[in-house]
Amino acid sequence: MNFLQIAILHWYHANLTASFAAGPFPFGLAFDGANMWVANNNGNSVSRLRACDGTPLGTYAVGTSPEGVAFDGACIWVTNFGSDNVTKLRASDGTTLGTFATGTGPEGVAFDGVNIWVADSSSNDVTKLRATDGANLGTYAVGNQPRSVAFDGSHIWVTNRLSNSVTKLRANDGTSLGTFPAGSFPLGLAFDGAHIWVVNANSNSVMKLRAADGHHLGTFNVGQNPRAVAFDGVSIWVANTADNTVTKLRAVDGANLGTFPTGGGPQNLAFDGANIWVSNSVGDTISKL
Repeated sequence: MNFLQIAILHWYHANLTASFAAGPFPFGLAFDGANMWVANNNGNSVSRLRACDGTPLGTYAVGTSPEGVAFDGACIWVTNFGSDNVTKLRASDGTTLGTFATGTGPEGVAFDGVNIWVADSSSNDVTKLRATDGANLGTYAVGNQPRSVAFDGSHIWVTNRLSNSVTKLRANDGTSLGTFPAGSFPLGLAFDGAHIWVVNANSNSVMKLRAADGHHLGTFNVGQNPRAVAFDGVSIWVANTADNTVTKLRAVDGANLGTFPTGGGPQNLAFDGANIWVSNSVGDTISKL
């Protein structure tokens, strides 16, 4: 199934089509091709829901205060902020395949096709783990209090929330290729195939950077206290935590295509090839748009 092709053809007007129960304080989200995985930050667990209809398929214990979730093609990786490690689960049935140490305060996580990258917010670095066995391949310094990680096909991008910047690392060896200014308190990141989008929580905006060189191409207003961003193949979606909404922007030029209600305190977003999913920290639900 070509999810990008589906997205390009899917010029839909967003509606809150359904809301499903999750665990306490749902946070990170990831799609595995059939199911949605959500980290329950206050439940030390992840929930698995069938994406087509939201049917719950299981809840699985992980470490303390899980935040980020990523899919590597076969397994789910979960960052455990409170226990300074990541948990690897088999996506087919949720079996735990290992727990691996990271830096302190791991939050965001991304897969580069071979390795797992973790933003360690309290140690101001990122950890690179081999996805096959969790072996630690290196730790690389970034800015102050890194939050999110994204892969652009060759490079790893990291938001540094207290430095108001993003760092670009070469994925094959972790070499820093530059640090670029962002807005105030940058949190979420997304790659649209050519550009990096950065959510600035205290600026109520998102920035568009050219991935090739970090050049600033525009800043676009969204809702209050935005925290996460996702790309659906055509549009950029931003979760506005204080407004209980998401904003949809046209990726080519940042034009505002609408603001749509979610549940309370939206924290993160994921795209399943047809719909946007939102984790709602207030009320312990996830929304499907």
